[in-house]
Amino acid sequence: MSSTQPLAGYVVVEIGHSVAAPYAGLVLAELGAEVIKVENPDGGDSARGWGPPFIGDMGPHFSAFNRNKASIAVDLGDPDQRDALKALIADRADVVICNLRAGSADKLGLGSEALTAAKPALVYCELGAFGAGGPLSHKPGYDPLMQAYCGVMSVTGESAERPPVRVGVSMVDMGAGLWSAIGILASLLARKQSGKGCRVETSLFETAVAWVATPMARHLMGGGPQLPQGSGAAGIVPYQAFRTQTGWLVIGAGNDKLFAALCKVMGRPELAADPRFAKNGDRVVNQEELLPIIKAYAAGHESQALSRILDEASIPNAPVQTIAQLAEDDHARQLGLVQKADGRETVGLPIRFDRERPAYRSAAPSLGEHTGRIFAPYLAAAKR
Repeated sequence: MSSTQPLAGYVVVEIGHSVAAPYAGLVLAELGAEVIKVENPDGGDSARGWGPPFIGDMGPHFSAFNRNKASIAVDLGDPDQRDALKALIADRADVVICNLRAGSADKLGLGSEALTAAKPALVYCELGAFGAGGPLSHKPGYDPLMQAYCGVMSVTGESAERPPVRVGVSMVDMGAGLWSAIGILASLLARKQSGKGCRVETSLFETAVAWVATPMARHLMGGGPQLPQGSGAAGIVPYQAFRTQTGWLVIGAGNDKLFAALCKVMGRPELAADPRFAKNGDRVVNQEELLPIIKAYAAGHESQALSRILDEASIPNAPVQTIAQLAEDDHARQLGLVQKADGRETVGLPIRFDRERPAYRSAAPSLGEHTGRIFAPYLAAAKR
């Protein structure tokens, strides 16, 4: 078994769509599991249509999160096809990932209770919107709704007076997928000892609340209103983007030693001993007096030149890059994060085993590409 494919031999059935469940399936597929993606024959996963751009029948979301998987087209409204899917799960699956709308899987006989009763060794991951057990459990949900409801938007952007801003990536969806993968891996490990599967539960809501743990802690500790910080971070100064002559550069002098080094670089060593700025807490309180000094210094330099100066003093810094710049970034390329297969490039899993990254084995499948090979025998048996 390859060190990058520790899940080789495991079979995962993904009854999911959009981002969260597919991202969980992606992680497991990258680690070597055979992931069988169940899609509606009428259009498939809705993420296929999220574009342009498009390659064949898929947009960027689908292409990014469904590589290394097989696709089978299953009409869950057809009793024979449902029975065939249940038979496939009972026969082959170690794991089921499901993010159908609350209650839908149970009505179809594909919920955790029915499937784990038929196969006690099955690990069933239920990835919901608001999670089970609360007054909102029946509601559907998407990433921006959770960023709104759980306060992420309230601490994102430039100021409370500006319109709400969504974090520009699907951080809640992808985070829920990661928690799902973690729960599944833990359950598979426990199953080796007990022989029994487990019902793993997580949701977009729970994930979003977990992401705001720090501002929640600040609030619960009496820290007052939690407000947007622009490019900065509440409670740390200086720790933000500064405009230079040629762009923006983030400077992260996140402790007193680094701040003293920054003061020396700026030719203002006395600032490190100034009681207004000597400790991080003092700098946070007095940031409106300190930040203009750093802004003026940064404005006198080009980004690359200032970055070199800061690097020589071991002060963390980074330019604000565009996605186009990142796609050609030499560091990302040399780490092998941008991978290619079947003529398509996408981002690989951000983990390595013995210095080797899991491979991009196959591009995201076309709708129902593997129905004949994987599903047809079970469907034929169900119709007898």
